[in-house]
Amino acid sequence: MPTRQTSSSGKPKSPRIQVVLPEELCARLAALAESESRTVSNMAKVLIQQGVERLERQRPMAPTQAPCPGGPAAVADRFRRELEQQEQGGTRRLRGAPRRLRLRQPPLSP
Repeated sequence: MPTRQTSSSGKPKSPRIQVVLPEELCARLAALAESESRTVSNMAKVLIQQGVERLERQRPMAPTQAPCPGGPAAVADRFRRELEQQEQGGTRRLRGAPRRLRLRQPPLSP
């Protein structure tokens, strides 16, 4: 999960991720960055953007990523209805009295 930091001015910074690369790939990335007068971090960002865009063009969206029919308003309405149904059901109580657990000490070994 990317982490979001806050700058000293209070504005949120872009999300950050951490990636572990093999040494050979890191050296190749550094060489590419130097040839384009970029930082290694910026070069990695550019290459990730290009790769993601290429993959999105090659294959259709997965069903879990497909937009919800009706848009965000429909999602909010469905969520609201589900919450209202839970509230109508009342508070659930546990059945019976709580059980007491007896903890036994292990036997002492000689």
